[in-house]
Amino acid sequence: MKNLIGYINRPSVIHSLTGAAKLICMLLWSTAVMLTYDTRVLAVLLIMGLITFVVSKIRIGDVSIVLAFMLVFLLINNIAVFFFSPEEGVRIYGTRHELCHLFGWYYVTAEQLFYMMNISLKYFTIIPMALLFIVTTDPSEFAASLNRIGVSYRVSYAVAIAFRYIPDIQRDYHDIAQAQQARGIDISSKEKLGRRIKNAAAILIPLIMQSLSRIEVISNAMELRGFGKNKTRTWYSSRPFRVRDYIAMAFCVVVAIVSLVITFYDGNRFYNPFIAQKSFATIFYFHS
Repeated sequence: MKNLIGYINRPSVIHSLTGAAKLICMLLWSTAVMLTYDTRVLAVLLIMGLITFVVSKIRIGDVSIVLAFMLVFLLINNIAVFFFSPEEGVRIYGTRHELCHLFGWYYVTAEQLFYMMNISLKYFTIIPMALLFIVTTDPSEFAASLNRIGVSYRVSYAVAIAFRYIPDIQRDYHDIAQAQQARGIDISSKEKLGRRIKNAAAILIPLIMQSLSRIEVISNAMELRGFGKNKTRTWYSSRPFRVRDYIAMAFCVVVAIVSLVITFYDGNRFYNPFIAQKSFATIFYFHS
């Protein structure tokens, strides 16, 4: 059974980077993506992200479940954007090119579609890279990385436990589901949706109780070992920076700076192809 999300150990350059270096690179990457709406920048970052995915030797199937959830959420988000603000693209780009009329005051415009495409590009650019960071970084080293950049080791350790706990929850769910199915409780597609939801409660309740029990065991074990007594702690999985880490961080710094310069060179973080078309049409009209 595949894990929903978790550390996947593969012999790649990305895996060999320290957790702190990968965390800094991800923060720089995320900053560049969140601040820009320039389609050209997002397209280049998307291509670079796909290349990084190939280099990491992580297959799409390894994170297919999370990517499927991302696509569903992206679809819902785009529908909500269009439903609540169908003229947002027109307001941002300052032009209006109607493609068709749906109903009421809902018109499909090229500006709105372009704006929603940019939103989708941002998702496709930032979420896979965040997933790549999670699946190529050992949770213990991730905790050490957070502590290395100034996060309290208590918070860092809690994050590490959370990442380690996800596969355990999935394993427990699988075991409880098989036990319940052996008792005749069917949650497969053969049952009607309402019946499946009702039967799922027979799995979720034992899962919650078992999770709470595991949390208590871990809390008691940490308390008995004096966790949190000292202000600092050492990390078994922590690794020092090497040349490749500095190269990766320097590359991400350059990418972030170039992305922001291209985005804000004209004082607007939205790339607007409609103004160029309007200017060209005006010039053509006067010359003719």
